[in-house]
Amino acid sequence: MNELQKSLILESSSRFLIPQGVKVSYGTAGFREDASILSSTVYRVGILAALRSLKTQSVIGVMITASHNKVSDNGVKIADPSGGMLSQDWEPFADELANAPSPQQLLQLITEFVEKERIPFDGVRPAEILLGRDTRPSGEALLEAARQGVTSIVGAVASDMGILTTPQLHWMVRARNKGIKASEQDYFEQLSNSFRCLMDLIPTGQSKCDGMNDKLVVDGANGVGGAKLQILHKLLSVLDIEVRNSSQDEGVLNDGVGADYVQKEKVAPRGFGSKDAGIRCASLDGDADRLVYFSVLPESNAPIDLVDGDKILSLFAVFIREQLSFLNEKEDIKNFDKSRLGIIQTAYANGASTNYLKHLGLEVNLTPTGVKYLHEKAADFDIGIYFEANGHGTILFSETFIEWLEVRSNKLSSGSKGSEAEKAALRLLAVSKLINQAVGDALSGVLLVEVILKHMGWSIHRWNELYHDLPSRQLKVKVADRTSVVTANAETVVVRPPGLQEAINAETAKYTQGRCFVRPSGTEDVVRVYAEASTQEAADTLANCVAKLVDQFLG
Repeated sequence: MNELQKSLILESSSRFLIPQGVKVSYGTAGFREDASILSSTVYRVGILAALRSLKTQSVIGVMITASHNKVSDNGVKIADPSGGMLSQDWEPFADELANAPSPQQLLQLITEFVEKERIPFDGVRPAEILLGRDTRPSGEALLEAARQGVTSIVGAVASDMGILTTPQLHWMVRARNKGIKASEQDYFEQLSNSFRCLMDLIPTGQSKCDGMNDKLVVDGANGVGGAKLQILHKLLSVLDIEVRNSSQDEGVLNDGVGADYVQKEKVAPRGFGSKDAGIRCASLDGDADRLVYFSVLPESNAPIDLVDGDKILSLFAVFIREQLSFLNEKEDIKNFDKSRLGIIQTAYANGASTNYLKHLGLEVNLTPTGVKYLHEKAADFDIGIYFEANGHGTILFSETFIEWLEVRSNKLSSGSKGSEAEKAALRLLAVSKLINQAVGDALSGVLLVEVILKHMGWSIHRWNELYHDLPSRQLKVKVADRTSVVTANAETVVVRPPGLQEAINAETAKYTQGRCFVRPSGTEDVVRVYAEASTQEAADTLANCVAKLVDQFLG
């Protein structure tokens, strides 16, 4: 870095000093805190994004959002060239950058990192960053802090893409780096065109049966997703969608609404009640990267039947497995040895869902908790499907598989026009364009769920009957030092302290269909306990007994 660059960083960073006593930490997908203390963090993430752009010679994204958190919070996420989350290799630098106590120490940290990573400052391509924000009142000022961070790197360009869902910004970054048009209108057109293609391929007479109700009522969490879904709805007149709790309503973001609230509390969001009994309902989270479905039960206090991320994954898996089976009916296609379908879950996935998927003959893999681990593992397959129970997930298609599918589709259209194999190839190609392969996307998820339900002729009740969740209980145990618990095998086995896993095994063996694991929290000094069993009483008892074991072993 030359002297001009150094002085620019020193001068701009002096306007974004860290508030006294504040220390932030990089979470699953970025920083998230009370919005009032975030300016310096977001400014520094702007610098990080520009350095990442120079290093990769690609477009990078910065999204200002706190997802399902309360409205007074905000945060910042980084989209890597693939549209996925920031490479885990850079997370420690992000932490150090955000917490460097003075402009001088910040500059020293950047200088050392630039030298270590050999980041080119005189390359042919200047840094280019796409900026987006959700509907939070603090978003505009924080986006400006990010812009100033980006432009503190000489030649860097920051493009404000406006108010977006988080998945829209990730999609734009991925599209730009693939040389595809990447405006918000392009996003809407790709989703709506792919949806229409799948609708056209629904088997004749299949779109209405099994008591399926055409109407879908969506809770927009009083966030950005509701308004964007209404735009999509206008492009797709074939869908009967009503959006409640949209950002144009008077409601408060994520307050008694949203996918996170519905999934954790298992109750209907505000604005939903017994009048909605029998209607298919869905809920987005605040930045529209999570999706759950539910149906309201007739009782006056509006309990619900929840259809969570595990069930969404199962629906997608059933549909894709069916299309692959149509393709594999032709002998020569069996020779394609890379058409591997992989299902990726964490240990928090309900055991009934894992058993159901394995019973279908599907390959199920477990990863540690966190979307970044699920996404990384899904990329190992030709088609990788991952979802967390909270409704965050997507489907990844390998480039090799897409190329092969396009060739097969062309051959089938000339030799077997109208065959089930040809339709299956066209459906899979359409799914690869409808689903957001960069990140979990509630909008594309809603469209894919809706078209698959129509394809199957299933009501939400038929879908929910795929399997019945085992009763479960989650607890957390406060400990002096969470790092004293070390796990292995995707966090399902305790390695340290010695003897704890054996004690958990002995306790779990007492319960029918018992399953239990413990893992240290990533953010606070607690150990999380998850237990399942054949009855709710048994799951509660198992969780409490294991919580006591954790307390005994860790003090």
